[in-house]
Amino acid sequence: MRTLTPLTRQRGLALVETAITLPFLLFVMLAATEFTNAFVQHTTLTKAVRDGARWAAEEAIDGTDTFSLPAALQDEARNLVVYGNRLGAGTPILNGLTVANVTVTDVGGENIEVSVNYPYPGIFGSVLPSFGYGSNISLLFNMSATVTMRAL
Repeated sequence: MRTLTPLTRQRGLALVETAITLPFLLFVMLAATEFTNAFVQHTTLTKAVRDGARWAAEEAIDGTDTFSLPAALQDEARNLVVYGNRLGAGTPILNGLTVANVTVTDVGGENIEVSVNYPYPGIFGSVLPSFGYGSNISLLFNMSATVTMRAL
């Protein structure tokens, strides 16, 4: 008959298991946090582009049913996407988002296209550490959103 190993020989086993799994658990936690942040920022960016395109589509038709997309209207749509208001006052809805990232164009057929190319900054910087489980993961990528709407 076999005897069971005494509990005294397993005293440090939990510490060893924790030391082995902790880096992996930290990596999963950081990756989930970063992914969630990127998802929220992309959703915010897409909503802002949609709002800017909707507003520009409403304003591009004047009282005589003539379509025009003047530079002032394009600037106001850019400000609406970046700041949430047409005046360009306040802070941007996303850190690092500028009016230079937004384009408002007439794509023909009385359609207006608003697009944005936003460099994602990341919560933890430009690299997500892998804690020794392979190479580090670069977080440098561009988020883009494009909406095309017909002038109302």
